[in-house]
Amino acid sequence: MITVVGSANMDLIARVPLLPAPGETVLGTSLRRAAGGKGANQAVAIARAAGHVVLVCRLGKDAPGAELRESLQRAGVIMDYVTDDPESPTGTALISVDENGENSIVVIPGANARMSPADVDRANDTIRRSTVLVAQLEIPPATVQYAVQVARAAGTLTVLNPAPARTLEPTMLQLVDVLVANEHEVSVLSGMGSPVDPASAAHLLLDYGITSVVVTLGSRGAVVVTEHEETDIPAFPVEAVDSTGAGDAFVGNLARSLDAKQSVVQAARFAAAAAALSVQEEGAQPSMPTLEQTERLLAG
Repeated sequence: MITVVGSANMDLIARVPLLPAPGETVLGTSLRRAAGGKGANQAVAIARAAGHVVLVCRLGKDAPGAELRESLQRAGVIMDYVTDDPESPTGTALISVDENGENSIVVIPGANARMSPADVDRANDTIRRSTVLVAQLEIPPATVQYAVQVARAAGTLTVLNPAPARTLEPTMLQLVDVLVANEHEVSVLSGMGSPVDPASAAHLLLDYGITSVVVTLGSRGAVVVTEHEETDIPAFPVEAVDSTGAGDAFVGNLARSLDAKQSVVQAARFAAAAAALSVQEEGAQPSMPTLEQTERLLAG
């Protein structure tokens, strides 16, 4: 079983010819709503990949919250610790996607900002029984650290996706078993800045006691770095429609594979295939592939 502690958002997705530069206005071609949020996306990715997954999150008591709840239930996510917050609206993400599938995102946290250690305590027994805990940074860092601490104390494998990018205290990093970050995130965490050599930055982070660092490289695949080896994970060549949620597809499917007792390298290969499939559809949660789809792509 996998527990995901994280965010849930309603995504408002604008298709644009190109992403606007500072001070620039561009005319969009369409606008749509889709269920999102890094925690919810990763939970849906796991459920679609036939994983047994519990989500701990907060939604507003509003129409977007009801839509998100329905989307999560439809995907097969266990909802025992999804709380309706009467004081804050459901989180919202404003996403622009250009003709090449690249995006820029602004997140308004809403109820996500009220996630607290008390939410984690309600799921304490479930976290302790889980094989893997997955967390991200769209909820308060203190809550993330508490969740990871509870999991680590129970011997549950901890997977952290440090997104959006920010610096973290060493006490947080020391609780992480597997770190999954993109190039920007790993440059911030390592203090190397940009441009960054992903493997070198990853080796710096291993000094905190992290067992494996997986750096996602977009269309260039990923690299898995451990104390003893570096393994390049090639990307699957596909025609990208929308990259929104691709990182979450990667993280969720990597966690699902780790839960199935695969090595980190095997899990990263599976995750890369799932991420490649996800960019061929619009939206985050709607684009998460099934286990059968990912296995078919891997089989060639």
